[in-house]
Amino acid sequence: MSPDVATGIIYGAGAWVFVRCVLSGFYTVNQNERAVKTVFGRAQRLGTATTLKDPIADSLREDEKPRYAYPQVRIVLPGGPYFKWPWERIYKVSVATNTVSMAYDPMQPSANNGGTVLEAVTKDQLNTGLTGQIRYRVSERNLYAYFFGVKNPIAHVMGYFVSILRERIANFEAPSAPSLGVGTEPTPAPAPKALDMATVQGISINDLRKNLRDINEHMDKECASSAARYGIVLDASLITGIDPPSEVESALAAINTAHNQVSSDISLAQAGADQKIVQSKRAVEIETLKAQAEVEPLARLADQLVALKQISEEALTLYVRNVRLALLGKARRVIKEVE
Repeated sequence: MSPDVATGIIYGAGAWVFVRCVLSGFYTVNQNERAVKTVFGRAQRLGTATTLKDPIADSLREDEKPRYAYPQVRIVLPGGPYFKWPWERIYKVSVATNTVSMAYDPMQPSANNGGTVLEAVTKDQLNTGLTGQIRYRVSERNLYAYFFGVKNPIAHVMGYFVSILRERIANFEAPSAPSLGVGTEPTPAPAPKALDMATVQGISINDLRKNLRDINEHMDKECASSAARYGIVLDASLITGIDPPSEVESALAAINTAHNQVSSDISLAQAGADQKIVQSKRAVEIETLKAQAEVEPLARLADQLVALKQISEEALTLYVRNVRLALLGKARRVIKEVE
């Protein structure tokens, strides 16, 4: 080998090392990104700290905490340029909030009618369609779970959300709210038996529609552990529509109309009854006051007569005589029995 060839090989190897180890070793992290560095395949960790010492683990059950005890890793914040060696690798992820349909299936995008409608079975065995959105973002406090804990975090989170939602829909019961009367004391009004039969026959979809806010709040509470499980935070879930099957839509509309009519009649009857009760109470109070007004002078007169009798029998006799004279003075005709 000639000296020129050997020199060329040395220069070429040096240039390759320079490009491979120096120029390609610089990297940057954008403002909406976070990064984790691994050295020989092992993520840089913060000592022995785990996610169990973080507040995100408070939503986990006690039996789940050992399973999701992920190590805390060192996070590369936005900025740069940073440098890494060839045996180091950088994992980047966007922490911006994303919005997807709740029917979206990352593993099979064509499922659930192309990710538009999620099917669920209600308590009365009706297959209903749910539409809505989910807002999520990657948790900076559990990047290890996102990068290395599960293979596809989004698929796990969507499956976890859908399973909780379907379980809630299948066991949902409308909260019973006691009605208050018009009187001074609130009294719960028992619901008629006819309404109970209507509920069994298919009012559960109406209950779901009326309680969408409660269902959304329940989903937010139950999915709070997703950050500790999969490294993804579910910011909010918004169910916007619950549609029954087309074959029962007309029947459900008829049931709604009958239910609303019965509810209106019951409300009017109850309001009329409460009004009559209040009027009766007022009438009794008025008559009681009138009776007290008539009895009060007699009671005072009785007290005076008792006081006169205690003074002397003659004083009581004189009082009776004066009263008789006053009455005789007002009388136009007096009939006196002759002895």
